[in-house]
Order: sequence, then C-alpha cells, then structure tokens
Amino acid sequence: MTKVVVCGALGRMGSTIGRLVNEAPDLDLVGGVDVRAGDLFGAKVVEAARMSALLAEKKPDVVIDFTVAAAAVQNVKTAAQHGAALVVGTTGFSPEQRVEMSKAIEGHVPAVISSNYSIGVNIFWQLLKQAARMLPGYDIEVLEAHHRYKKDAPSGTAKTILQILEEEVGQREKLYGREGMRERGSEIGVHVIRGGDIVGDHAVIFAGNFETIQLSHRAYDRSVFAQGALMATRWVVGKKPGIYGMNSVLGLA
Repeated sequence: MTKVVVCGALGRMGSTIGRLVNEAPDLDLVGGVDVRAGDLFGAKVVEAARMSALLAEKKPDVVIDFTVAAAAVQNVKTAAQHGAALVVGTTGFSPEQRVEMSKAIEGHVPAVISSNYSIGVNIFWQLLKQAARMLPGYDIEVLEAHHRYKKDAPSGTAKTILQILEEEVGQREKLYGREGMRERGSEIGVHVIRGGDIVGDHAVIFAGNFETIQLSHRAYDRSVFAQGALMATRWVVGKKPGIYGMNSVLGLA
C-alpha cells in the first residue's frame, strides 16, 4: 500500500485529495501538513514547521502538494530530503523557485509537476497544439476564469496554454485585457475572470475571416484534479529521479 502525506491538507484541494486517498483501497493517508494543525479523515495534520518530523515518523512514499508557491518550494525540499516521491499541483512559481525545486529533485527523487491534473485539460492541451499548428495566421484570444479566492493570475493552466501557443506559432506579444484605442495586431489577448466559486474554465479562440474555432475546457468539481493527482501518485512510485509531467503519466506524446 502506498503511504501518502498531503500538503495543504485543510484547504479546498487538499481536503478533496485527502478524502479520495482515504477512500482508495491501495493508498494509505498517513498525515497532512498545513498552516495549522488539525485532522484529515483521521490522519494527523501538523503545522508546516513540523513537516520534517512528520515525514521522519510516517515515512511516506509520496508527498502531494497543493499549497502556494513559497510554501511548496520548502515542502518539495523537505520531502526530497526524506526520499519521498512528489506530486506537485501548486502554481504561480517564479523561474527562480522552479530552479530551486529542480535542484532538490534532480538526482534524488521522482516528481510529477503539473499546472493541471485534469485528464480533460491534458487532452485539451494536445488538441490545442494541433489547432495552433494548423491555424498559424488566425488571431488568438485566451480566456480563463476561477473562483474569487485564487490569487495567481493568469492561472498556471493559462500560462501553460500560452507556452504551447508560443511553441507552435512563435513568440508574440501578450496583451492582458483590452482598454483604450488600439487596432488589433498579431498579439495574443489574455483575459482573466475571478468570481464566485468557479472551479476552472479555460478557452482559446482562433479567429479568422468568416469563421472562429473555440477550444474549451470546464471543470465542474475539484475532484477532477484530485483524481488526476491520485493517478500521478500511483504512477510516480518507483520511477527514476527527475521531473515528469502528466504527459508521462497519461502516456501522451
């Protein structure tokens, strides 16, 4: 049985992941980490300062992290020091933070790091690559929406979308929102919505003369991300040290 510790255990995603881990017959929820101590489906949740002691006691096979960027970097370093594999769904990392995590992971433990664990979103990204490659002359607009409590904008998923577009159509100016008098050029428009309890909506519009093509994905419940994270948890155990994406987990090119 795979032993799991969840970081961000008392948050919206952490509690969803904890519930699914607790219900899974092949996974064992042995603890959690958060900004305050508590309980997660019978497993002890400790404050972040006591994470190292928890890992030494429970010896988890995998640490799952859905927190915030600054906390996740430290959590990754601590987990790697204890030899635990990682599944990281936190977003909003700076380039420097990514380098810091990479140094902790490479050569030491396997880690799956993704801006989105939804299987549907990962298929959406594959379709987006094909569309962008076949529609190089079309105007492109990116739209994303999340709940009012999400702090980073654009979302990590939207940043991955922009990265995919750049790989396929070349580097273009990113225009975040539109205001004032300006004729459209070759830029990619990026539009962010924050409100209510929106779980996660992403869309890309390709607009040409006399037609538009829109690719979109909408998540209705956080469990779609949690299920993907559990799939990654099962997959990462026993892999060679290094950083992997959900493409590897799903067997996508």
